[in-house]
Amino acid sequence: MPLSPRRATVVVIGAGQAGLSAAYHLQRRGFASALSNPDADRTFVVLDASAAAGGAWQHRWRSLSMATVNGIFDLPGMPKPPIDPAEASRDAVPRYFAAYEREFALPILRPVHVASVRRADAAPDGDLIVETDGGSWVARFVINATGTWDEPVLADYPGQGSFLGRQLHTRDYVSLDEFAGLRVAVVGGGISAVQQLEEISRVARTFWYTRREPVFLEGDFVPETTGRDVIARVTANVEAGNPMGSVVGYTGLAWTPYALAAKARGALERRPMFTAIEPHGVREADGTFTPVDAILWATGFRPSIAHLDPLRLRNERGGIAMTGTQVAAEPRVHLIGYGPSQSTVGANRAGRAAVAGVVRALDAQAATLPA
Repeated sequence: MPLSPRRATVVVIGAGQAGLSAAYHLQRRGFASALSNPDADRTFVVLDASAAAGGAWQHRWRSLSMATVNGIFDLPGMPKPPIDPAEASRDAVPRYFAAYEREFALPILRPVHVASVRRADAAPDGDLIVETDGGSWVARFVINATGTWDEPVLADYPGQGSFLGRQLHTRDYVSLDEFAGLRVAVVGGGISAVQQLEEISRVARTFWYTRREPVFLEGDFVPETTGRDVIARVTANVEAGNPMGSVVGYTGLAWTPYALAAKARGALERRPMFTAIEPHGVREADGTFTPVDAILWATGFRPSIAHLDPLRLRNERGGIAMTGTQVAAEPRVHLIGYGPSQSTVGANRAGRAAVAGVVRALDAQAATLPA
């Protein structure tokens, strides 16, 4: 016999940086745990697909140290402790997230996989039904913070199935040791591609392929100027309902220590995309053949929001029009860690903004009720 649906005023999906920020601000604004105090006036719960705290960080490759990542901002209300720059981010960040969850006793259920979110009825201010592998939740609002790690962009290239070597995506990468002595094609123009290219080139012959000529920024990335310009451009795109591009498409690549090391090693000699894959290598744009033993597809990720498909949020261009964190076509849904809030500092701000939007909507609804 199926379990009866449980109820929460707000269901937060995902417990990475954005989800934890939203949970903190919900608690701070007086929302009670839907697990321990389900009869309270305003409640919330966080549903997380991972078995442990840490969001996508717990799945990053071992050699990605805290010195290499592009900055981890403090979660609201609890600064991160001193961390050894040499420590693997997959250990340090989940440890910090777990301590944060304990400190604030956040109502997080895991592992819970959300299958779909749908409307209970046609009423514009009605309930949303969140279907999971652990039963259903009925919610007034959904704050979606699922990130991108579960949606890698997988290649579909001519001749790909004929390749006799190894193919893997960024998310499958473990360490440079598995490529020692090999000839490796690295495909992609983003930050992860450059990080992994630099590592692998220490022990292997690498070949770097991108669709477009990579753009490296001259000078430092300054949040007060460059950062604000990037956020403004991304915000304009999502408000217009345009499909989201890659982060590096907005920011460009920085001359980080690992990028400089790769350049010094000659690993940043970019080649245009090959035209086909053959059993033992790739056919270059100029028609020549390059033998390779492995192809690393550092081709990025897309937002992990397939569970929202029943709501039909996407427009004819494949984008989702947003107003702040709120979906323009479905005000009961907030997307955080999406668009301009993909960075860790952006995720913090988006969590606060989404909660403020939910509170405004609830207060407005309460004001219309008869005394």
